[in-house]
Amino acid sequence: MVPDIERIIESITQGDQDTVQLLLDRYNTQYAECFFFNTEAQERKKQQQLEEFKKNKVRESAPDSDSNIDSDDDEPDLLLRQRLATALLCFISSQLQPAVVRVCLHTLRILSRDRRALAPMVTDSALSTLVHLGGISLLQACPQQQEETTDDHSARTYSQIHRGDADAAQMSVSSVASFSNPVKVTVAATTNGSDHCYKWMDDGGRVVLSRGKKDMREENREEEEKEDDGEVCRKEAVKVLCNVIYNSPRAQERASVLRILQGLWESLKKGIWSRVPSSGQFYKLRLLFLLTALRPELRLQLQQECGVSVLTKALEQCLAVRWGEGYEVLTDTTAPPITKDMSQEVIEILKTLFNIAHRFHRQEPDEEEAALFRHLAAVLRHCLLLSCDGEDVLEELQGHTVNVLSALPLTCLDVLLSVHVDQASHKWEGVNMDCVHTLLLFMDQRLNRGHKLKEKLIPVLNLLTESSRVHRETRHYLRQKILPPLRDVAIRPEQDTTLRGQLVRLMTHVDTDVKHCAAELLFVLCKENVSRFVKYTGYGNAAGLLAARGLLNGRRNSGDSQYSQYSSDSDSDTEEYREAKARINLVTGRVEAEQPDPMEGMSEEEKEEEARRLVSMINRLSRDQIIQPMVVTAEGRLAPLWGHMRGCTLEEEEEEDSEEDLDLMPEGRKDKQTE
Repeated sequence: MVPDIERIIESITQGDQDTVQLLLDRYNTQYAECFFFNTEAQERKKQQQLEEFKKNKVRESAPDSDSNIDSDDDEPDLLLRQRLATALLCFISSQLQPAVVRVCLHTLRILSRDRRALAPMVTDSALSTLVHLGGISLLQACPQQQEETTDDHSARTYSQIHRGDADAAQMSVSSVASFSNPVKVTVAATTNGSDHCYKWMDDGGRVVLSRGKKDMREENREEEEKEDDGEVCRKEAVKVLCNVIYNSPRAQERASVLRILQGLWESLKKGIWSRVPSSGQFYKLRLLFLLTALRPELRLQLQQECGVSVLTKALEQCLAVRWGEGYEVLTDTTAPPITKDMSQEVIEILKTLFNIAHRFHRQEPDEEEAALFRHLAAVLRHCLLLSCDGEDVLEELQGHTVNVLSALPLTCLDVLLSVHVDQASHKWEGVNMDCVHTLLLFMDQRLNRGHKLKEKLIPVLNLLTESSRVHRETRHYLRQKILPPLRDVAIRPEQDTTLRGQLVRLMTHVDTDVKHCAAELLFVLCKENVSRFVKYTGYGNAAGLLAARGLLNGRRNSGDSQYSQYSSDSDSDTEEYREAKARINLVTGRVEAEQPDPMEGMSEEEKEEEARRLVSMINRLSRDQIIQPMVVTAEGRLAPLWGHMRGCTLEEEEEEDSEEDLDLMPEGRKDKQTE
């Protein structure tokens, strides 16, 4: 039986710790997996809105999520949950038994999942209480940073709070997620029972976090029982903070003013440098990620606090890294796969590293920064080659590793290849290609998934493209795997089942970013040679990239400085390709079956008439703006054919008009006009 909230509040008021613990245990058991408390009312309202839409064919506005659906039936329950949160926050501020504090924090964690019930938890006093219980020292805020107290804020009406929290998913940030072309990158951000994701945008920067799957990190009851009550309480408090910070823009703002990041960072550094991190470090790392993802100024602060160096050290500590010569991490092939919990902790570090390092790839690092980034790149190479418990965990770990690699300066990625080849599984031209091969397999895996290509695939495509531009061995290896010498020219390139076929199919994808990145990789593997690019992809598939770069006339753009970096090796054709080359249709990229001549048996006059009729039809479609004929300019770009078409048409019309006038003239005047 679920206890009445009024009864819980009454027991809290009376200070009866035993009764409170008993009632809250029942409450937590009932709502342990609950994220929205008014599910039945929401379903009724959804059904009502659907019926109204079917009847009126009008939808006023779609809610962002189920938690933003208002329901009159749920209003009393919502107010009760807010009262319960207020009572619990006051209760845990007093001297309580550790077991009672633990169960109270668990209830607050459940309540913090509902954005509408957060008003009592976003005040300065509430945040300070949670920070203190989480074992984080709250540093004194600077005088100029002090703002109005949140007592006034807690007195805001429910409607004001709800409108503010409805926009919690969008915060202004600035970032880049690729080397040469800013794109969107998605990274998981699990928050205490639900998984969220953030997307770095290329339009000046906005971050979007959306509700997703359940937390992959399983809570082990047996391990918690072995921990002391104080450690468990600290962990629960940080979990509540994660939910509150994620769900409330107001809490994010106050966290910045209260300097929670500084206290959290000091706590994490103590665990990292002491080499004895606490069991609650995972959730502190998650809180660190959320703060840096949602507040731009906190990313800058962490960057200035040597965040990259310290988090790199944390990665080394988690993975027990052993160093060889230079920037080489020794790999133990006999080591067991890393556990799921350890991989999740590594993922949290990688996500925060991306937050504070995403701008560096645009900058030219100095000597000290280059050494730091090469050190990090070597650790990331080790991350790529790890084995994990479960394929899904491994793919997630590799995905976040790729994101961080794509954020580093390109000149610092040479350490991915500069390792010994003695025990390499994949070699090419005397270079260890294990890392490149892993990236290739990762790309293939994401290609086969076929969903969320923009978030999942673009980072690895950009990483392979830019690495191929500057590393000759990488380009040769990838070309051997993706664009081997052509043999079967009887099928279209996009119908091929190999990696080439999958990438060529993406060249006509509806998403322009995906289309451009796939085409760019193939173009670079062809050393940006137009004829070779058309050979492997077909002119129809290649036209989009060629038009964008002004290469439709087949000549290289004179402003392209990258071409000078490519070697002068030639493209060798197979015997099968040389035999069929004359019969290959350059547009489709394959040998087409011979078609009958449509003008066979027609006289020259009939052919001219057919051509004139075709021009007239094209002109009519163009005039009605159904199609727009284009022409390739001398610069290799497309331009409208309006002037040329109109000039030809006017001349034809003048000739026809003059012929009609001559037919209507008297015989004498017609002869004179003809003369």
